[in-house]
Amino acid sequence: MSYLIAVTLLWAFSFSLIGVYLAGQVDAYFAVLLRVLLAFLVLLPFIRPQPMALVLKLMALGAVQLGLMYLFYYQSFLLLTVPEVLIFTIFTPVYITLLYDIAQRRFQYRFLLAAGLAVVAAAIMRYQHLSQDYWLGFAVVQGANLCFAIGQVGYKLLLAKYPPQLAQHNVFAWFYLGALVVALPVWYLLGSAQYPQTNVQWLVLFWLGLVASGGGYFWWNKGTTQVSSGVLAVMNNMLIPAGLLVNILIWNRSENILALAIGSVLLVLSCKLCQLERSTIISGDAGGKTS
Repeated sequence: MSYLIAVTLLWAFSFSLIGVYLAGQVDAYFAVLLRVLLAFLVLLPFIRPQPMALVLKLMALGAVQLGLMYLFYYQSFLLLTVPEVLIFTIFTPVYITLLYDIAQRRFQYRFLLAAGLAVVAAAIMRYQHLSQDYWLGFAVVQGANLCFAIGQVGYKLLLAKYPPQLAQHNVFAWFYLGALVVALPVWYLLGSAQYPQTNVQWLVLFWLGLVASGGGYFWWNKGTTQVSSGVLAVMNNMLIPAGLLVNILIWNRSENILALAIGSVLLVLSCKLCQLERSTIISGDAGGKTS
């Protein structure tokens, strides 16, 4: 749980940095490529030989969770306003819960209820009036949400098949390599010559690549292996109140404090709803690890 909380705070700052210094100023595909490349270089020194089956599965998960997800995500901004994109990302917890239950061939009604409560909480905090023609954009954002959910659930299930002694930092570079296999050709085909023009923009990109991506996705995915699927689902929407709080405290953006407070309380209740007894966790959902 501590990994997910730490990365949530890290990504909350990153979201503001992207909005202030990069959005509309630097080619999105170049930003994605550089972030993935830097993240790969961060973990590359720790890479160790692994069974080919594990390598290919990690690369496939990286290609989906980062590569394809970013492709959908950045396309969505061409179809929707920023508030609309934020609204439509709140369904990720439901996808995580359903995918995990399908993979495990069971149904955890309490986790699905918690995921639904997290969706309501996020909607309260980020509701804006929607435009009339947004269904294509909605579908594109759901593609991004589904890719992110598939990557998290897939990584959690994959690592559950290996002994706890497996050092994840020795294998995670393969995950980034899979994302790079997608990001490189997409940038070559769709990218533009809109590169960073200031030192601040370069610094932000390197921060996002080395820390937010290089450390963030590693710590986040490692955290997925240590919590229940219900907690993981809810934590996917915790970034919304964290991001809003950063905007209020640092960037002096105006936000609806009452909506933020109500939504935050509902998210806490969602996490409480997901808390299981240790014996239940050991017997199933967390793969023998405590949350």
